Amino acid sequence: VQLQASGGGLVQTGGSLRLSCEASGGTFRWYVTGWFRQAPGKDREFVAAINWGGDSTDYVDSLKDRFTVSRDKAKNSVYLQMNDLKPEDTALYYCAAAYCSGICTTSGRYAYWGQGTLVTVSS
Repeated sequence: VQLQASGGGLVQTGGSLRLSCEASGGTFRWYVTGWFRQAPGKDREFVAAINWGGDSTDYVDSLKDRFTVSRDKAKNSVYLQMNDLKPEDTALYYCAAAYCSGICTTSGRYAYWGQGTLVTVSS
């Protein structure tokens, strides 16, 4: 499975972006799809994840009020809607897929990774 993340860009504080993650060479079937981010000089951190059925999600506590993860099975895609963006949200955002029960929040559980899409939030 190859993952392609897109939708990043430059946005002002308070703006919104929707990131997309599309699978090719396979499907997301039965996989948990997660979003991670890595800011300059910082470790990669978990952002959000959604199960295959789309009925179970998990978020890092600090972002759950502003970010929403969703899935469109027909389009074989997962999305991350990000609202009220702040400069501290600036990072390279990655989507990843894991085959695990429940929701995986640890990056080591994810076997497939996209290349990342850059989000820059200006103050």
